[in-house]
Amino acid sequence: MFHLTRPAHAGLCIALLGSVAVAHGAEQHRRMPEGQRLFEQETFGGNGRTCLTCHSRETGTVSPADAAQRFLDDPDDPLFLFDGSDDGQGHGVSRMLADATILVEIPLPANVRLADDPGARSVVLRRGIPSTLNTPALDPVLMLDGREPRLESQAASAIAGHAQAALAPSTAQLASIAEFERSARFFSSDELLAFASGGDAPTLPEGCTPAEKRGRRFFEDLPGGADGKDGLCAACHSGPLLNQTNQFLPVPVPVGTRFIGVLVSELNQAANPVREFIFDNGDGTETSVSSPDPGRGLITGAAGDANHFKISSLRGISKTAPYFHDNSAQTLEDVAAHYKRFFAIVTAPDGPGPAEPAILLTPEEEADIVAYLKLL
Repeated sequence: MFHLTRPAHAGLCIALLGSVAVAHGAEQHRRMPEGQRLFEQETFGGNGRTCLTCHSRETGTVSPADAAQRFLDDPDDPLFLFDGSDDGQGHGVSRMLADATILVEIPLPANVRLADDPGARSVVLRRGIPSTLNTPALDPVLMLDGREPRLESQAASAIAGHAQAALAPSTAQLASIAEFERSARFFSSDELLAFASGGDAPTLPEGCTPAEKRGRRFFEDLPGGADGKDGLCAACHSGPLLNQTNQFLPVPVPVGTRFIGVLVSELNQAANPVREFIFDNGDGTETSVSSPDPGRGLITGAAGDANHFKISSLRGISKTAPYFHDNSAQTLEDVAAHYKRFFAIVTAPDGPGPAEPAILLTPEEEADIVAYLKLL
């Protein structure tokens, strides 16, 4: 009978290989920039989340498809803990799998109260994860409601609240994270990277296909034209990043406004719970707002800002699905369908009813808008 035996030196070889692997890993760790290490690996003694948990390399956010795949790969993925769970206590993943929204606790302004819980000083809302693509280096307005003034404060808030950190990051660590978020990895194109470095501002692409060329008209800084559709999207998506209002917006807001309402909360396609928010206007009157999420109104305390949200950049938009603050649009086609409904409502002469709205997008125009968005 023959016996297969391992050479005497085999164990030594295996041990040496293991040592080499460990040394190689340590060397890679040493070579990784500190900001990248903090973003991708550091948990600060919290619930296991890192910045990368919610801000993927590919999109800067998390989609329902991403969540579903991650749950299949690992049901214990930190994404599904705490505010990523159905109840905020780590139980259930249905909301994350369906909408990829997390639970966000927002303090109520002193002049705002909940009708069903007058003593409450905060409210929990369901929101999508803002993409880090292009934003850190190019957009000073952070978060969907603009509540964070700087990247460092945003990182500190996320580490303390979202990751439930036991260890507070140092000022130097926060600066390193912010620096990393401004690096080349966080841009959707070389053109935008060059712009962030002081280069020329990006311009609107001309388009190649007939649909793209037709779609361009909606994004040019133009008055409405005979059918009201020239520059229709540009009214709120102007400037280098296509994320601010222009002079042709037919409502009295300053050029360059960054927060606007487009009926996302009002239509509530995500079917999120609706609550009544009471705003004390400071003049002896109150305004009641029924909404699943009043957005900017909970930061400013102004009823007129209720249901307004940050105007998102359209640069690289095809890479950052899903869309809107509640992730209610899963695709760009869903976005176009929402705006068809929005314009039909806001341009109806007598409100909803049999009268034809002034602006009604056709199926071809919806497809043209989507085709153009994919160029940006």
